[in-house]
Amino acid sequence: MTIRTLTCQVETVEDLTPDVFRVVLEGRVEAISHAPGQYLELELHEGTWVPFSIACADNGEGQLELHIQHWPERTHSARLRELLTHRNRLSVRLPSGDCFLPAGGVQPLLLIAAGTGFAQLKAIVEAALAENPERDISIWWAVRERRDLYAESLARQWAQTYSNVHFHAVVEAAETEFEALPGIHWHRGRIDEALAAAFETLTDLEIYIAGSPGMVYACVDTLAPLGLAEHQVHSDVFSYAPRVPFLPLPEGGPAQAPLTPGEAHTTSEQGEASNKGAASKKGEASKKREP
Repeated sequence: MTIRTLTCQVETVEDLTPDVFRVVLEGRVEAISHAPGQYLELELHEGTWVPFSIACADNGEGQLELHIQHWPERTHSARLRELLTHRNRLSVRLPSGDCFLPAGGVQPLLLIAAGTGFAQLKAIVEAALAENPERDISIWWAVRERRDLYAESLARQWAQTYSNVHFHAVVEAAETEFEALPGIHWHRGRIDEALAAAFETLTDLEIYIAGSPGMVYACVDTLAPLGLAEHQVHSDVFSYAPRVPFLPLPEGGPAQAPLTPGEAHTTSEQGEASNKGAASKKGEASKKREP
């Protein structure tokens, strides 16, 4: 699709948690068309564009949904909140991104997100179910605390409505207590560890991962021994933070081998720090955008 610049009306701004808010923009139906999983850019200042995942499938209603992480200490975040609260119209540029769900697919979907990476997966789930309500979908959503599951009720609703949809919540905080609820499977710890414990094979799966580079590559490295093929896994991270080699070398993990040509002299301390942050929740600029 050709990237277009247009003006959208700010319809609603709604707090989902103390840290995340939902924004609905309205625009001309034909102008805001996009593929599920793509992102848009908002103009904060003249010449300054900030990317965010589009959190809805293109349904012909002329609306765009965003899930935005608010970081009060960051200039762009504060400026964006101000614009959305006090201005009726914003300049928008879309669509962008090569990580999207193509039409006509039938393979089971494994969707993995950290934090507001759920926004991108939400659009993919909506599109997949609209096209084929019987398509198998496994959703894994990683957060630091239980309260960060800002759309838990929606994900549980999918799982309760469709027997082929399964929702897994992975909460990192050790002190979290889990209650038995319909439509949700609880896991404690890091997302890469939870995936390693749950899967034995990736045969026929189409995989989408939304999160920070550390989180995404931690998941890739965890899934690699299960037969992961580069063509079956998709993430925006692969475009803006590519790693060479893509899959970990057989004799060592990413901390022992160069990940990109510029990291040939990475110290073990840096490698350790990278591993510790692998499953952290996506930050505002982590994905090249905050979905």
